[in-house]
Amino acid sequence: MNIDLSRRSFLKLAGAGVAVTSLGALGFGDAEAAEAAHVRPFKLASTTETRNTCPYCSVACGIILYSDGDVKAGETARITHIEGDADHPTNHGTLCPKGAALKDFVNAETRLTMPRLRRAGSDTFEEISWDEALDKVARAMKDDRDANFVAKNAAGTTVNRWLTTGFLAASAATNETAWLTYKVVRSMGLLGFDNQARV
Repeated sequence: MNIDLSRRSFLKLAGAGVAVTSLGALGFGDAEAAEAAHVRPFKLASTTETRNTCPYCSVACGIILYSDGDVKAGETARITHIEGDADHPTNHGTLCPKGAALKDFVNAETRLTMPRLRRAGSDTFEEISWDEALDKVARAMKDDRDANFVAKNAAGTTVNRWLTTGFLAASAATNETAWLTYKVVRSMGLLGFDNQARV
């Protein structure tokens, strides 16, 4: 788009910009900031605030989710706003572009919310329950461990190794969760154990 701007019009516009900027620099901009700070709580006053961790990468930034709808009253909760958590030690309220777009990710119509399975010989995925999905994973792990567990090496030394399966942990977990994950994985004899942060 082309704007026909004469030299006189440009100087008027530039002078008005300098005047407004000068007023802001003199402290008159605080009134607008005070008004915005006064109005902001009303925007989120009727929502439920939940702290969480951004799911994208291994940085584990803190986020605050705001949702409307009272679940206790039988209503469906819907996330209406997501922002960085200013009290979080990792990101201090800032978010990267992916984190800033979390609301679209959470509310996307194409987002998967249930496990899906493509059965042998099928060309389509079908939704299954979480219980069925966890049972299938547990069964596959048990069968593989029973078939491939190495209790002793060739020298007769107890090694308790399970080398045919690996485990990838999430880095957005708490220290307690990470400690428990490590103990569970190592107690099964898994040596192939890594973290999302290194991928």
